[in-house]
Amino acid sequence: MTYTQTQDSVTAGVPDEGDTRRVLEPDGSRVPDAELDPWIADLSPHELRALHRDMVLTRRLDAEGVALQRQGQLALWAPCRGQEAVQVGTAHALAVGDFVFPSYREHGVLLGRGAQPADYVLAWRGEEHSAYDHRTINVAPPQIIIGAQSLHATGWAMGAQRDGSTDVAVAYYGDGATSQGDVNEAMVFASSFRAPVVFVCSNNHWAISEPVTVQAKYPIAGRAPGFGIPSLRIDGNDALACVAAMRWALDRARRGEGPSFLEAVTYRMGPHTTSDDPTRYRDAAEVEAWAQRDPIARLEAYLRAEGMLDDSGMAEVARAADALAAEVRAACIGATTRAPETMFDHVYAEPHGGVERQKAEYTAYLAGFEGEAAR
Repeated sequence: MTYTQTQDSVTAGVPDEGDTRRVLEPDGSRVPDAELDPWIADLSPHELRALHRDMVLTRRLDAEGVALQRQGQLALWAPCRGQEAVQVGTAHALAVGDFVFPSYREHGVLLGRGAQPADYVLAWRGEEHSAYDHRTINVAPPQIIIGAQSLHATGWAMGAQRDGSTDVAVAYYGDGATSQGDVNEAMVFASSFRAPVVFVCSNNHWAISEPVTVQAKYPIAGRAPGFGIPSLRIDGNDALACVAAMRWALDRARRGEGPSFLEAVTYRMGPHTTSDDPTRYRDAAEVEAWAQRDPIARLEAYLRAEGMLDDSGMAEVARAADALAAEVRAACIGATTRAPETMFDHVYAEPHGGVERQKAEYTAYLAGFEGEAAR
């Protein structure tokens, strides 16, 4: 697949068209794409409905996360509203053995990998360093340091390559991360060693308050070929295009053809995190323009037109979404805070004298407060 760049395809505040690939228009109508179509030709009605269901669940889960933070139950939450298609679509293409290295916003990817209700909230509540067992769902802890997970993914992929495995690593990050050295260094290593890794850039148009046009005068996907990495620029609000592109990239990696880069053009409908106020730096008309390209409404319109989804099916999905949100809330509010000194546990896989000494000193320090309370 080839990529051509055009500066006109990057326009601030306007839904991005340019050379962005899609198979579903914003109104849900199907459009042919000779290169993407073969990768989704086998999707059954059941699989298509599951794709829609997980997107709805992700949005409901995301809304619950925001509500819990506003109610003081979580310290922070990074909303993903508007980005459900790229997260769920790419996650549905993964095999069980593939390993994901996410940023802090990939709630839909966690859902697709089988995360449990508590897994979404306990770290944001401050109860755990990582709320889930990465060995169970093959997802690394969410990375807060921008772009660092791209190096982790490339290193994991090089290890899998040397083990003779066909498993693939996937790094997820936003448009802002592409300006970080870690991301560019990861692509150098991945290309040089033909590592089986897929880089998924969710171009949501805003790196906190900086628009993508500040750091990318041309489409971001155009950078990857400079590293010798094939890329695709897809409509990140088109779930089917996201499945197709991810399948293409994974197939290349499994056949030993090395890394691929996907730029999924989408939009962050909410704030960067719950500590952000996006009304200070972006126009309401821009948000409304992107609201007309809603990824869930797009797939729903297609499924209804094809007779794969009706009101009864929608009601069942809504019930499942509410049930998940209730379970997440219960897991959050019902969490038991461990003793402070347990933060030293599991820092290393093996016993470590330095950490044990620090734990003993900290335990003694805490004991001093018990004496103060008694007086």
